[in-house]
Amino acid sequence: MGGYGLSEVKEILFVVKVGEKEIPITEDLLKIIREYIRTPMSLEELAERLGLEGWEEAYEFIKALPLWVMWTPPSLWEYRRQWIAEKKAVGK
Repeated sequence: MGGYGLSEVKEILFVVKVGEKEIPITEDLLKIIREYIRTPMSLEELAERLGLEGWEEAYEFIKALPLWVMWTPPSLWEYRRQWIAEKKAVGK
């Protein structure tokens, strides 16, 4: 799955793995990502905002993050996550 995966903890959470870290995708995280995409934010600043060790981890995070997640508006994230969870439950 290209460095990212799904973890199940009562519900489906999207998690991006960077080294040994697992970073759950949340509405707040998507707001930071959207700001990174739309402004001249450096990888160092992105790493600081995400609580990563440095720009290298921020770069690995951005590489592992699926584009469809990156471009999902934060206000629609919970809806999309629930929709995927329902689709997965029906497919079992």
